[in-house]
Amino acid sequence: MGKSDMIPETDFLRPMRQTVLADDWGNLTKHEFQLKLRDGSWNSQRREVYDHGNAAACLLHNPMTDKVVLTRQFRLPVFLNEHDGYLIEAPAGLLEGIDPAARMKLELEEETGFRVQHLEEVFTAFMSPGSVTEYLVFFIGTYSAQDRVSPGGGLASEGEDIEVLEITLSSAIQKIVTGEICDAKTIMLLQHLAMKKAGLMP
Repeated sequence: MGKSDMIPETDFLRPMRQTVLADDWGNLTKHEFQLKLRDGSWNSQRREVYDHGNAAACLLHNPMTDKVVLTRQFRLPVFLNEHDGYLIEAPAGLLEGIDPAARMKLELEEETGFRVQHLEEVFTAFMSPGSVTEYLVFFIGTYSAQDRVSPGGGLASEGEDIEVLEITLSSAIQKIVTGEICDAKTIMLLQHLAMKKAGLMP
């Protein structure tokens, strides 16, 4: 479904009107529609939906040292919600029509300086389904010190100023407990890796 396309009518959804509120980096649209409830009645609803495309995220893990690669950068929306704005995160990037694994390899090299050959896709998830269309494809990657080809840090031309962190998995898990890591995608990937190492995931 394109940014300007009307939502389709189905046996449970009747689109009535849509209004584009903003169309810059992403697309914010107000949708007015009727939704068929479980009792068979129709309920009029209005929702604002933000669409900026789908993305991928990856946690790099070194099995020899049990370290993971994370990034730290400023996020304005987080700063505007009573936080210092600097988040520790797993690297991520918008797909922009590119295969998720291929896009993720590019993002890893840009952000962390590591060039990795193989990524394992572990799951796909909608991150904020109440208001954002985006889903993320999640990967776990294996790296070693020999895979580093640059300092990383992101693209200065895009205003990126990314700090690269290498810490043990146990330390990263502890940072979830203390609240130092509070980014959802990063928590999901760290917990997935910890559960896999504990034999709780296939």
